Amino acid sequence: MNAGNYCDVLVIAGGGGGGTDQGGGGGAGGYRAFDKFGIANGVAYTLTIGSGGAGGVVGVSSSNGAKGSNSVFSSVTSTGGGRGGSCVTANGTDLSGGSGGGAGGFLTGFFTDTTGGAASPSGQGNAGGNNTGAGSNNNRPSGGGGGSSAVGGNATTNVSGNGGNGTASSITGSSVTRGGGGGGGIGSSGTTAGTGGTGGGGSGVQGTATGNNGTANTGGGGGGTGTGTAGNGGSGIVILAYPQQFPPLASIDAGLTYSYSTTSRSGFRVYQFTAGTGTVKF
Repeated sequence: MNAGNYCDVLVIAGGGGGGTDQGGGGGAGGYRAFDKFGIANGVAYTLTIGSGGAGGVVGVSSSNGAKGSNSVFSSVTSTGGGRGGSCVTANGTDLSGGSGGGAGGFLTGFFTDTTGGAASPSGQGNAGGNNTGAGSNNNRPSGGGGGSSAVGGNATTNVSGNGGNGTASSITGSSVTRGGGGGGGIGSSGTTAGTGGTGGGGSGVQGTATGNNGTANTGGGGGGTGTGTAGNGGSGIVILAYPQQFPPLASIDAGLTYSYSTTSRSGFRVYQFTAGTGTVKF
């Protein structure tokens, strides 16, 4: 392939893990798409697939989920999704990410954060949802994680926020939605947890149940939980697609896991990288 040619590129980071102790939903991994991204023959391009963040485990020091990891292709970095918050630990800056994590439930006498995480840096997703700013021992609704195309839902009385929806892409030849935020968890009976956003967001759960994981290779956020173990964020993905008139990739490092098709998108070579880190050459 000669310098000045191009490929279409989709880079999605790992989603954030959901929170526990009335935990918010994890934010979706950063979502960045480019048509006709310039590439050159013989150049080694760095490629990394971000992992999803772990869901929170009950305990003051570990109730928040973990932030997702970044995905990279060449000069493009997508930022890991923000972690879901908790009612018993400070939300802090790690709720921010490609899309922000949802705020944990509010409990008087602990931390008083009410705001979900920001989408930071901007342009890769949306903010996480807020909590209600009020709570009791049994009713502490949380915010949903932000998705690549929509903000996470805010908590209302007895109902946690839904995860924000993801974004559809036809880079592989078929429309696939990725980058959904995780739904918020909630504590007691008579209340409703948030659902995961379209595109791989894990749904939140009630009480001691285990939160749902974000779907692998979508960057979906993990679902929050009341007092169980929260859902993990989904891993990211990097997709490259370019016209078949040019030859296959000249080299792919052994550390990368991928699939390859010349039929899924008419007239294009499509590479989907689903795990690992390394370099590729055109």
